[in-house]
Amino acid sequence: MTTPDPDGPLAEQLLRLTRRVHRIQKRHLQQRDLGVTPAQSRLLRTLAHYGSPPRMADLAEHLEVVPRAVTTLVDGLEASGKVRRVPDPANRRVTRIELTDEGRSTLAEVRGARRSAAEEILAPLTEKERQVLGVLLDTLVGGDAPKHC
Repeated sequence: MTTPDPDGPLAEQLLRLTRRVHRIQKRHLQQRDLGVTPAQSRLLRTLAHYGSPPRMADLAEHLEVVPRAVTTLVDGLEASGKVRRVPDPANRRVTRIELTDEGRSTLAEVRGARRSAAEEILAPLTEKERQVLGVLLDTLVGGDAPKHC
């Protein structure tokens, strides 16, 4: 006989919440007609945290995806003028990725879309509940996540 999993309903709630957050963020991105997918917006946010243009391998590691996935994202963003590939000055075999002015402009819009999505998601909560949720999320995240992405 198996024992009921007391955290089963909680785990299901977390999964439903993450799906809802993704869906709402995607809708807010589409409403702004930015021409980027949620995955591309994540890559743009990640690029903005580097002091100098990173290698695609660095991006793949940071995003925790295979390098091929980054190539596909960069291809799409490069085609729309939001990023560009630049040669590494120290190693001609290495290509780095940098934001363009269009990419920086899009990134500002992406951040606005994320803020409005968060406002929609958090609307039912009081200020005190939001503070408690923030503390709980910090505990669950464990401080590993990059800030302000």
